Amino acid sequence: MDNVVLARSLFGSSMAFHIIFATLGVGIPFMIVIAEILYQIKKDKDYATLAKRWTKGLAILLGVAIPSGTLVGVMLSLLWPGFMEIVGQVIALPFQIEIWAFFLEALFMSIYVYAADRLPPTVRILSVIFVAIGSSMSAVLITDAHAWMNTPSGFRMENGRVSDVHPWAAVFNPSLPTTATHVLLSAYMTGAFAVASVAAFKLLRRQSSERERLYHQKSLFLSLLVGGIISLLTALSGHETAQMLHVHQPEKLAAAEGLFETKAYAPLAIGGVTDKETRSIKGAIEIPWALSFLAGNRFDTVVKGLNDFPEEDWPPLIIHTLFDLMVGIGMLLLAVSAFTVALRLIFKRPYPRWLLYSLLLAGPLSMVGIETGWVFSCTGRQPWTIYHIQTTASAATRAQHLGSLFVLFIGLYAFLLVVTAVVMFYYFKRHPVNLDMPDGRNAEGRSL
Repeated sequence: MDNVVLARSLFGSSMAFHIIFATLGVGIPFMIVIAEILYQIKKDKDYATLAKRWTKGLAILLGVAIPSGTLVGVMLSLLWPGFMEIVGQVIALPFQIEIWAFFLEALFMSIYVYAADRLPPTVRILSVIFVAIGSSMSAVLITDAHAWMNTPSGFRMENGRVSDVHPWAAVFNPSLPTTATHVLLSAYMTGAFAVASVAAFKLLRRQSSERERLYHQKSLFLSLLVGGIISLLTALSGHETAQMLHVHQPEKLAAAEGLFETKAYAPLAIGGVTDKETRSIKGAIEIPWALSFLAGNRFDTVVKGLNDFPEEDWPPLIIHTLFDLMVGIGMLLLAVSAFTVALRLIFKRPYPRWLLYSLLLAGPLSMVGIETGWVFSCTGRQPWTIYHIQTTASAATRAQHLGSLFVLFIGLYAFLLVVTAVVMFYYFKRHPVNLDMPDGRNAEGRSL
């Protein structure tokens, strides 16, 4: 492998590992806020118990998220010196502000963990809200740099040199609102479905008492209700993302849909394989006119095809499959959550075991959706690191022995995943839910 491929592999695997913990670090605080608010409204101590136990799990995850994020930052500097030379002059501001967001999250996390039971209700809720704000701010600020890579602004390149820098114009680049909204909603959705998978697993255990089952039913219902609502909002945000790509990265949208010829009334291709040789998409189900509507809210919107761009600037055509996976997983999770909530609210039916087994996959599937979405976004920008400004090849390091580093870090990430799973398993095994639950009088006999 050449250095560019090795650098992308090492950085990509590091991001793929970190994004698991970073996403849960944004999504779970959101769920904790909702549980805390419900506790104060309903005075049902089960929701306080949910918030308490989710916080313990979050603390374990943050123990890996923080160092893995630091590793990603170091790799960014070491593997992409050409990129950092421009970043340092133009878009360093979000990285600096992100330190304060992390400080906010850590400070109020400490207050909430160690003093929640001694705080007045309003202060208790505010403390966990600030935890969620801090984690969400961190996600937005890091996403800002990624959005800027897709729609660079706030500077000019003259003879290979950066000039006329406007840092705030770079921060508020054209794709920031759409990209940040989609990232946040995806993280909240993933946090909800991760909680749902755990609750489904607990409900499948036959040795659980009725009191514990009632507790886990509340967890499952709440997480699926939140996950379903956020899934719908994520889908709407995805529509806005397609419109942003239509304006700012048309070749990425064309590759995502395997569209080669520029046309109005363009169809939306679902499934199939993009064939570069014949410049067509094979085996896809096409929805007439849908891509044009997705891109411009009109069926006669003209969508540019890949033939309008130099072939060397085409993104890898595999992104069509990544796009299908991302969207398909989102639609599936939306349908499953809607069905499960309706089963409980409208039909007053208990959760059948086959449905609980299906819900075990909700958390892992949402994480796969996050991973494919991130890979789609970054791969779809290739061959550019900074869109139409700097190629990936010119940004990469020329240092040697990246292959050895790649093997070492893959081993490290595998080790950390196993250790995190083992610590999580044994901690909650030694601290079962019945030790944290109230005597049950506040929730006894109460249905969802």
